[in-house]
Amino acid sequence: MKSALKSGLLALAAAALPAVAYAHTGVGQTSGFVHGFSHPVSGLDHILAMVMVGVFAFQLGGRATWLVPTTFVLVMALGGALGVAGVNVPFVETGIALSVVVLGAIVALNVKAPTALAMGVVGLFAVFHGHAHGAEMPEDAGGAAYAAGFMIATAFLHAAGLGLGYIIGRAGERQGAFVTRAAGSVAAIAGVGILAGVI
Repeated sequence: MKSALKSGLLALAAAALPAVAYAHTGVGQTSGFVHGFSHPVSGLDHILAMVMVGVFAFQLGGRATWLVPTTFVLVMALGGALGVAGVNVPFVETGIALSVVVLGAIVALNVKAPTALAMGVVGLFAVFHGHAHGAEMPEDAGGAAYAAGFMIATAFLHAAGLGLGYIIGRAGERQGAFVTRAAGSVAAIAGVGILAGVI
């Protein structure tokens, strides 16, 4: 299992290399993908929320390990479409900051929600994250490539959260649970700072 995780992480890194290689080579589809990929990883709020989605999915286990992150990515794409179309979604930045607080708290408290409820919670927050990505799409970016970029980057961040949960869990049931909850607490506190404009 440990070697499979290492192989998976290496595969993710290898898959990300083309985005790095094309970082400065043109506009349109290439520019769109690079801008889309970089958007989720350029803000602490996006990174924390998406990693927490992965950790939350790991804590739930079973089908939730793939249903919860997949829901986030798909609903985020719909939110992105709204942003590109110029459809107003109120309180986007507040919703993003709250997602960090709530998801961090869920991880810290080790909430064992039903999978459907977990999908609903992450889906709600995904609308805000997606709208922010879509609304900030550069004019010279290809729309489909831009969307593919931010969806793939988000999936990587979810995978990082799942991997983090697994690695922490290997520390032992008691220590792993403590470290996971501590990580959720740190994320929630950071979310409060983001919400207050301190971070």
